[in-house]
Amino acid sequence: PAPAAPSQATPAYSGPAYDVEIVIFRARTALGQPENWTAETATGATVAGGEASSGSGSVGKLLTVLPASGYRLTSIEARLRSSGTYLPVAHAAWVQTASAWGTHAGFPLESLGINVPGLTGDIVLERGQFLHLGMALSYTMQDPPSGLNAAPGTTFVMNETRRVRFYQRNYYDHPAFGVIALVTPANRSTGGR
Repeated sequence: PAPAAPSQATPAYSGPAYDVEIVIFRARTALGQPENWTAETATGATVAGGEASSGSGSVGKLLTVLPASGYRLTSIEARLRSSGTYLPVAHAAWVQTASAWGTHAGFPLESLGINVPGLTGDIVLERGQFLHLGMALSYTMQDPPSGLNAAPGTTFVMNETRRVRFYQRNYYDHPAFGVIALVTPANRSTGGR
């Protein structure tokens, strides 16, 4: 499918390009003490390593969605799958420029090649003084992990932004599902990697 335009109509950003790769997975059963995690469906945004807005309205551009042959987190996905504790539900990688810090302009999962029933949301890469990767994801599960005290059809929300460093795996956590992300500089001469 054709990449979607950024969610806000502001001038395009022409800065450096980045490879972004994510593995979204869910727990098969709840870990730790049983709690009612349906309250988590209303959590607000979390920003780690925050900084002041750059004052620019520049919006990142989705340059290309990368094929599975170029994934760097394949071994992580395989370990999750073989663990018996987690189930990978989506794996995608793409090349993009970053939006200016504070714009919250990102790309919907569908434009990144992720089409999982019940999973919706946006991935945001922003640059100010530091690079930040954020996600606002909603996952409606017909069979939530046992031990979460959640009814079938419960929607869980993850809304988190954090500072990222190149070549370091970043873990975004929720008791029902999680994301492992990797951001690296893109090689423009090869259109990505």
